[in-house]
Parts: sequence; C-alpha cells; structure tokens
Amino acid sequence: MKFVLASHNKGKLKELQAILGELGVEVVLQSELGLDLEPEETGTTFAENARIKARAVMEASGLPAIADDSGLCVDALNGAPGVYSARYGGEGLTDEQRYQLVLRGVAGQFPRTCRFQCAIVCCFPNGEELSANGTCEGTVAFTPMGTDGFGYDPIFFVPRLKKTFAQLSPEEKNAISHRGNALRDFAQKLKDYLNA
Repeated sequence: MKFVLASHNKGKLKELQAILGELGVEVVLQSELGLDLEPEETGTTFAENARIKARAVMEASGLPAIADDSGLCVDALNGAPGVYSARYGGEGLTDEQRYQLVLRGVAGQFPRTCRFQCAIVCCFPNGEELSANGTCEGTVAFTPMGTDGFGYDPIFFVPRLKKTFAQLSPEEKNAISHRGNALRDFAQKLKDYLNA
C-alpha cells in the first residue's frame, strides 16, 4: 500500500518510512508525485492544520495522505507559540530569532513549563480518517544549548535527561519526542485499521 506524505521534509519521510515500513506501507513525498501543494494552515489546532494538509494532498493524488503539525506550547506565554510556532514573530525570521523571542517572553517567569505537541492525520480516498497525537513535556532553558535538531530544540530542556532536544542524539530524541510518540500511536492505529 502506498501513502503520500503531505510535506517536503525528507527527515519526516525517513521517520515515517522506518516506522510504517514494518507494516508493509510505502511512503513517498508529495514532490515524488509531482505535487507542489502548500495549503493555507487556517486551523486553530494542530489536528485541524494536519487535516487540511492531508486532505489537500489526498484529493490531488487519489492516494491515502499523511500530514503532521506540531509546535511548542509555553505555559507562561498562554500556550504560544502553539499552532503559530513556524510563523511566530512574523514571516522571514530564522529559527534562532524565533526561539530568542520565546526566551525574551519568559524572562523572569516561573514556572517555565512547556511541551512540544504533534498531531498526525491520515486521510483516505474513501473518506475515512485516522489521527494520533503525541506530547513531550519540558521546560524553557535559560540559554540555548546544543547544535543538533532544528526549530526550538536548543531551548527545549528535558529535566529528567538534563539536556535540550538539540543536545540529544536522533535516537534519544525519537524515543521521547512528541513526533516519535505520535508516530508510534499512529502506527498502532494504522496496523489495527489495515487488519480490520
């Protein structure tokens, strides 16, 4: 069975292929099918935005399509950046400029609790849908640490590991990350769906 990933991100593709390959599912990027879709993410939740992307690619390709949406939710910032994580502070900012905005926003605030959240939605041509969610709890670091990862990883501190996401190996990160947790949940739901 072939699925399309509603994304241009090769890193996400690799993660999905590793987990879903075990179920005999082939996953390809939308660009491999000649699709260059960038549907506007108008949802107010991660699940709504993932659904918008998955549905658009499913309708364009005629194949089951998987999309995810994720972001950082900081309690001291009333849940921001949230669904606006990729656009926080406006268009054209770098990852570093975005996480520096968060650091300035929480300066002097306690607690500094936050979480990464991820929603995955798969839309099937028959109208059926599967969805899964994952979360990883942490705190906002006082200063950026680490050089791996992307986005807000240098300021997302995991207290029990005493490291930021940017200090973890890919294997360590996948074992606890919001996307890793959502992918494992999704893989189990997909396995049940395919065997139903």
